[in-house]
Amino acid sequence: MRNKEATGDEDVTGDFIKLLGECGLKIMTKLTNKIYETGEWPKEFTDVTTIALKKKKPQATKCSDHGSISQIAHTAK
Repeated sequence: MRNKEATGDEDVTGDFIKLLGECGLKIMTKLTNKIYETGEWPKEFTDVTTIALKKKKPQATKCSDHGSISQIAHTAK
């Protein structure tokens, strides 16, 4: 996880997750194992915000004329 990234939908930065230390690592590991065992992702982890960006075309009217950025929760990464 890179430093100084934008926050995801949950407003938690990667830097904050790193600051959780050993205790936070144990909690995240427990959560990850539960997801693996049950095959069920928390709803908050599946929410994604997608932002459409125009490419350098003045009359962008088709989907192919746009790019996108998707924000996903850092904890889901």
